[in-house]
Amino acid sequence: QVQLVESGGGLVQAGGSLRLSCAVSGRTFSNYAMGWFRQAPGKEREFVAAISWNGRSTYYADPVKGRFTISRANAKNTVYLQMNSLKPEDTAVYYCAADPTRDYVPILAPQFEFWGQGALVNVSE
Repeated sequence: QVQLVESGGGLVQAGGSLRLSCAVSGRTFSNYAMGWFRQAPGKEREFVAAISWNGRSTYYADPVKGRFTISRANAKNTVYLQMNSLKPEDTAVYYCAADPTRDYVPILAPQFEFWGQGALVNVSE
């Protein structure tokens, strides 16, 4: 069984930065493509960013392009989401997710097999 644990969420003022981390255990981390999703109050879960198993390919949702960066450290079994220039509309619970594939980079929620419990990011005006 794969376990994902997010950390690094919190309260930040608009324009500030946060870095989320997701520690993965239970299987060979480098066999997984990884992604970040978020869910704001009253809204559906939405894609934020994804990264291939080797870190060479990344994808971003339009609202976060140029502000967020996804990266991974396979030696540490960890994926990161660096969030800069945060806006109040970035307020949400952020989830990391894992898909056991090296063949493509998933961006749809049903493609991901394992999920973390979520980390709250609250961006104030």
